[in-house]
Formats: sequence, C-alpha cells, structure tokens
Amino acid sequence: MIEQAVAGANEHRTVSRVTGILEFVARSERRVRMADIVKELDAPRSSVHGLVRGLVSTGYLHATDDGRYTIGAAISALIMHKSAADKAVREAMESLNLEFDETVALVAIAGDSIVTTDAIESSMAIRYNPTLGLRRPLYPTSAGKCFLANAASTYRDKYLERNFTRATERDRVRDELLAVRRDGFAVNCGDTLPDLHAVSVPIFDGPSVNGVITIAGPSSRFTQKRNDIVHEVRAAAERASRKQQAEG
Repeated sequence: MIEQAVAGANEHRTVSRVTGILEFVARSERRVRMADIVKELDAPRSSVHGLVRGLVSTGYLHATDDGRYTIGAAISALIMHKSAADKAVREAMESLNLEFDETVALVAIAGDSIVTTDAIESSMAIRYNPTLGLRRPLYPTSAGKCFLANAASTYRDKYLERNFTRATERDRVRDELLAVRRDGFAVNCGDTLPDLHAVSVPIFDGPSVNGVITIAGPSSRFTQKRNDIVHEVRAAAERASRKQQAEG
C-alpha cells in the first residue's frame, strides 16, 4: 500500500511538472531558456531536462537553434478541430461583444483554478484585458463561482474547507454559491480588481458545466446596463448549452 501511494504521488508530480512546463512556455511572451523553466518549476534541472526533451520529441515543445523553447505544433493540432458547439459559443461571445462593447471571455476550469481560453476585448480605451492561459483562483471570480455552485457537493465542501478556515466564512460563501446556482449567474463587483464588474453564466453539457461565458468591464459602465447584460448573457449561454447537448 505504501509503495502504491508513493508511486501515485510521483505520477501526480510528473503530471504537474509537465503541465507546468507547457503553461509557462505558453504564457511567456518570449522564447524561454531551460534555466527559466527550472526556476519557474523550482524542480531539479535533471528532472526538468528529461521532461522537456520528451515534450520536444513528441512535438508539444519546439526547440530553437539557440537552445530556447516555444510551444510546438502538436498543441495546435489538439485544438484545431472546432465543433458546431464551439462555433456556437464563439458566435454568442461575438454577439455580446457587439451589443455591449465590453470584453467577453470563455473560461474553463483547471483543478482548483480557472483559465481564460478565449476572449474578445472591448474597443474602449479602459477595458478588461484577460490573460489567456493564466490560472486564477476559483473564488471570488464570477466564473469560478459558477463552477463551484454547480460542482458536486463533496468537491465544493472540500474546496471550502481548504480555502476558508472560519466556519462563518464557509457558510457565507456556501450561501452565495447556492444563490448562484438558483439564479443561474454569478457576479464579481470589485472582488478581484478595483472597479471591475463581471457577470458570468455557465454553459451546460447535460448536468455538467462545460465552460463559462463572462462579460466584464469597469463598474461605472455596468451600473446602468447590468440587468440587460445579465439577461443577454444568460440567453447566449442557454443557446450554447442547447448546442452542446444536441451534439452530445
């Protein structure tokens, strides 16, 4: 049993390092050196070197002539296929962006984090500018609230136990998440960034949340049109959900 536990821990660590390498290289604005990756992962160079070589050999990383690394073609191959449901989500995002001229994002869950996978930015000079691929905490982001509100109760309770030491705080957040599940949307009113207002609505694939559409911008612009935004984002997410379920 002890040997199995150790093996499981090692496998988990390897997966974490591989995904950490890919995420770091993907979000870097320049080609990265091996030393940069080692520093980011805070792991032994020998271990990181072996993982990087494996990712290069399988095409998930590309090694340049000067010994630096970028994302490889195999990553692009993974995301080339766009289903009708994917296109429906993109069309919904474009429609919301055109109607309100605020930034619209598609958000996915990654462990205890959320990641923005697609975004259409507002044309306004002052706007929300999400970083694609950057991990952010589930709470108190509006998208994260949608995932937590619709997650299995066992996962939600464990998440609250890990992240909130006081029972009163856990109860407050639990009540907030129950309201999100009941109302079908979540808001962020300056909880993560000052003067940022965001509205998020989940996209369902059957009973599971497959993604979240978020529209965000300065609170000063959201005040008068919040009800309209909530209505239209819910309608857009419902259309995307129907398309997801039709494909399933």
